[in-house]
Amino acid sequence: MSDDDSEAHPDLSAFATESDGSESERREESVRPASESAENAVDVRAMDATERVELGVELLAHLESESLPLSDAVDRIETVTTNPTLTRDILDAAELRGVIDREDGRIRTRRGGTYVEFESQVVERDGEFDCRRCGASISTGHFVRFEAGELGPFGSSCVRKVLGRD
Repeated sequence: MSDDDSEAHPDLSAFATESDGSESERREESVRPASESAENAVDVRAMDATERVELGVELLAHLESESLPLSDAVDRIETVTTNPTLTRDILDAAELRGVIDREDGRIRTRRGGTYVEFESQVVERDGEFDCRRCGASISTGHFVRFEAGELGPFGSSCVRKVLGRD
């Protein structure tokens, strides 16, 4: 399949039936609810492409770093999707909406004061989870609440990394 063909295909990762154990699959299949409170979490895999783009743009809007390498931005976007087309769509939408500027392999956030408030926007849930960023097994998942949806679970250090606090 050529690169041009890949852009015409939707993200069908939610319908995948075979697993090769890759890093991207571990990220896409990160939630293993073990308690009633964990089962109430919204799974990013259940979102359609439009909802994932909205969540990715909102994540970029809430970064606490004023400027970061594009590779670091993609690392954060991969918590929403590992699909390269959707990643490009998220970056393009964020740029068109004035959330970020892209230049020389870096992104610069253009909105100040939209940081995540840990006390009200990060929710902890006990259960058996795999961190959406690093794939580690965790017993306490940290979920970030955005208007577009909830992102997680993350371990305590990964949630800080995803939001640009570390």
